[in-house]
Amino acid sequence: MPTLRQILLFVLAILGFAVAWSYYRFELDRIAQIRVQIEKSEVVLKQKRDSVRDYKEKVAFYKTQEGVEHLAREQYNLVGNGERVFLLRSPDLIPNPPAIIEEEQ
Repeated sequence: MPTLRQILLFVLAILGFAVAWSYYRFELDRIAQIRVQIEKSEVVLKQKRDSVRDYKEKVAFYKTQEGVEHLAREQYNLVGNGERVFLLRSPDLIPNPPAIIEEEQ
């Protein structure tokens, strides 16, 4: 028959094992959460790197003469030397088509 001392040691050992196991599981859960956060951060970091690379390419392009001309044409509707501008009118876009038709006749 086990003595009281043996029973007490057995109970303390079981209790110590339970505490250690619960702490170990808690740490494993924390590690899993940290890994998920790292994966999310890596995805965001990759997106940011791609964005920075795209911006660097745009800056490099707009530093060239061709880039400046492209920007001037696109945003400011400017033309280069020796170029002509043709204005095309569509009947769908003319606000008062009968008045324009009368003027042309």
